[in-house]
Amino acid sequence: MSQIVELTSLEDPALDPYARLTEAQLRARREPEKGVFIAESPKVIKTALDAGLTPVSLLMERRHIAGDGAELLARCPGVPVYTGERELLARLTGYALTRGVLCAMRRPALPAPADVLASARRVAVLEGVVDATNIGAIFRSAAALGVDGVLLTPTCCDPLIRRAARVSMGTVFQVPWTYLESWPEGGGALLRAAGFATAAMALTDDSVPVDDGRVKSEPRLAIVLGTEGDGLARRTVASCDYTVRIPMHRGVDSLNVAAAAAVAFWELT
Repeated sequence: MSQIVELTSLEDPALDPYARLTEAQLRARREPEKGVFIAESPKVIKTALDAGLTPVSLLMERRHIAGDGAELLARCPGVPVYTGERELLARLTGYALTRGVLCAMRRPALPAPADVLASARRVAVLEGVVDATNIGAIFRSAAALGVDGVLLTPTCCDPLIRRAARVSMGTVFQVPWTYLESWPEGGGALLRAAGFATAAMALTDDSVPVDDGRVKSEPRLAIVLGTEGDGLARRTVASCDYTVRIPMHRGVDSLNVAAAAAVAFWELT
């Protein structure tokens, strides 16, 4: 049985992960084993549980205890469940809960980049992608379209922040991912050593269309996508084996990075 705790005060320190800790504090970079993240909505939480992640506590509107949250409670015996009316919880968190449920969970240990690459044929490399919605959408496309793993540069948005995980529909718990320590030098060397060709998604005079047969036939391929504003750094493009473009019409010069990722994943996987 879960431990149901009716909220009488919003000052309870146990509620800090939901309201008073920043994303950086939740990550606990100095002590990663103590880090937590917030999963939002029953579907995302269930997917995280299916992936073996450990719940710390739940924050749930009272009406969901016998409704959408009942299955979660059954799967989280002994985990405290803080509950109250919708308005009270929105006042605590500062936003209306998506389908009325949040879960604080332990952050998983990230694999080494080499482990993500070990059995992969197609991976995505994200350079400086900072928007949580884009990160979540890229992961959802990666899961749906057969990408085997995702490598992120150190400046990328954390895929486990609440909005990113929710937009991904929980696929951040299904697609193997980790951070590269350095890019493009260190990460590029790692990819080459693992037998990967690299394809930079960028608009240059020598770029090839995304359906180019040489790119598609590479046995192992890393699809490299850049930041929302300026795209990939010039040195990144120069370091890649291919520069790949998505053909455009009506004078449009580029797609949003999440949309471009979906097109590239579909064509190149």
